[in-house]
Amino acid sequence: MRVLIYSYNYYPEPIGIAPLMTELAEGLAKRGHDVRVITGMPNYPQRQIYEEYRGKLYVTEEKNGVKIQRSYVWVKPKPKLLDRILLDSSFVVTSFFQAIRGWRPDVILLTVPPLPVCVPAALLSWLHNSPIVLNVQDILPEAAVHVGLIKNKTLIRVFEALEKFAYKTAHTISVIADGFVENLERKGVPSHKITCIPNWVDTNFIRPLPKENNAFRAAHNLAGKFVVTYSGNIALTQGLETVVEAAARLRHIPEIVFVIVGESKAVEKLKHYCQTCGADNVLLLPFQPREKLPEMLAAADVGLIVQKHNVVSFNMPSKTQVLLASGRPVIASVPDTGSAAKAIEKSRGGVVVPPENPEALANQILELYRNPDQAEMLGKQGRQYAIERYSFEQALSQYEALFEKVKDSSVSVRPAYTLSAEKPGN
Repeated sequence: MRVLIYSYNYYPEPIGIAPLMTELAEGLAKRGHDVRVITGMPNYPQRQIYEEYRGKLYVTEEKNGVKIQRSYVWVKPKPKLLDRILLDSSFVVTSFFQAIRGWRPDVILLTVPPLPVCVPAALLSWLHNSPIVLNVQDILPEAAVHVGLIKNKTLIRVFEALEKFAYKTAHTISVIADGFVENLERKGVPSHKITCIPNWVDTNFIRPLPKENNAFRAAHNLAGKFVVTYSGNIALTQGLETVVEAAARLRHIPEIVFVIVGESKAVEKLKHYCQTCGADNVLLLPFQPREKLPEMLAAADVGLIVQKHNVVSFNMPSKTQVLLASGRPVIASVPDTGSAAKAIEKSRGGVVVPPENPEALANQILELYRNPDQAEMLGKQGRQYAIERYSFEQALSQYEALFEKVKDSSVSVRPAYTLSAEKPGN
């Protein structure tokens, strides 16, 4: 097949959807499919275009058999609402010209957010008579409204209209958690149009490693410590203040150390909160290179997932699968009705505590600190579940089968357009 992946985030961005889409694209290419990716200039999580891509309108590259077509995006380090609108708008416009420069795809995989990109993808689908598989990673605008990112009623209505348009123009909608299915069905999306394929983890790359002779522990003087680690995005949906306040409650136990790894500017901002709370047992670090991720996860005794109370059925942290695969117990400070809580409970690889409740989080950390056998059991159960449910090869086969099904079931109602300049009569 010829598969076009329309994804704002892609390699070399280190976290979030970028590594997932990179693995999917390269996995499909390795299985013999033609794959090209329409993406923006890399800028996440710093929200600043990487140095080697600055000052360029378009860049076309090839990596591991995948053709990568990048386009300029408007991005600011501290975006306000107008900046976010300009970011989405710039990608909508510039990406389309990259998308039409290339072969006709059999299937278009469109990843959202950002939501406005459904417009150029729909136009591309119409031009080529190619079906869209809409991959929903976060349900917008619901997520943005719940966390207070969008408050303007007119703008909310615009995004709700875009959401309906995206669902209507997609042939099939792939979601990453069962809670997403329920959410979309409540909005009138036919159940036969929705399929659930969880995000995955490379269980050969992320795997249990010994804590002894661990380079990450050695580099940060963590030998002999009980390490509680949070690594990932530090934004509106997380509320890392809960972790800092829990750390402050446990600072009387010198063996317990918290490690928070995130984007440099967000970490620097959190540093002031640590000082305010007296949490001197928190080690704040910038993002580590991806190749060091297995060692960093193995340095932990406990991995954390943190969400605010109003994040329920529209968000599923991609770190969930990664933490389970690492073989360490997980404590999820998340809403008990949300997708993350359900995943942790099903895996039996961790414990769910109420969100934004530092006392509950501190108590559960203390429980695992005092019961290493329980912690070890949770870690083993989580690892086994990750292998059975979240392996990359399994997800790759599911997407491959889905694309084949969509391609075969899509009925051509008119000849596909070709964009080559042929003379009349040829």
